[in-house]
Amino acid sequence: MNSIIMKKGLLIILSGPSGVGKGTVRKYIMKHHSLPLVFSISMTTREPRSTETNGVEYYFVSKEEFQRNIDEDNFLEWAEFVGNRYGTPKSYVEQLRNEGKNVILEIEINGAEQVLQKVKDNRVISFFLRPPSLKQLEERIRKRKSESEETIQKRLAKGKSEMEKAKNYDFVILNDRIKRAGDEIVSIIKKFDAQ
Repeated sequence: MNSIIMKKGLLIILSGPSGVGKGTVRKYIMKHHSLPLVFSISMTTREPRSTETNGVEYYFVSKEEFQRNIDEDNFLEWAEFVGNRYGTPKSYVEQLRNEGKNVILEIEINGAEQVLQKVKDNRVISFFLRPPSLKQLEERIRKRKSESEETIQKRLAKGKSEMEKAKNYDFVILNDRIKRAGDEIVSIIKKFDAQ
């Protein structure tokens, strides 16, 4: 009997400070249909922004439901930031990878650190997306017009300290232009996927 052994999909971590453009770069990468890419949808307790849909950008859940998932060890990673929690469902990601799909996690720095500690296989690639400058990072956060001044200041302070963690990633990618940054990431993924 012939059986085809399916290669486990890559786990692709796309991280960086808040406002660096993770979502925009991730959407650009997802347009490359030559790679079997799947976006891992995270759970969050925060309210959706006007442009977000439940089950597309995030699964928006109650604090109680989120806590139940923590208690049952159902997250690859989770973090709390500005009073809201964010987490990556573990079984969902593993199922996709076992189907041979390359799973992209678009997550904050704390979450990326947890995943890198928990997932120990050679099919993991981590990317740190960095802004051209902290000034541009501030402009991007302010352009959203979705957060209070206090929240913006917390995000900026956190972003400055997070920049020092770039050295913990496999690749540091400058997000000066979406197409350039995205194409660089796609070419690295293609090399790893071929192995």
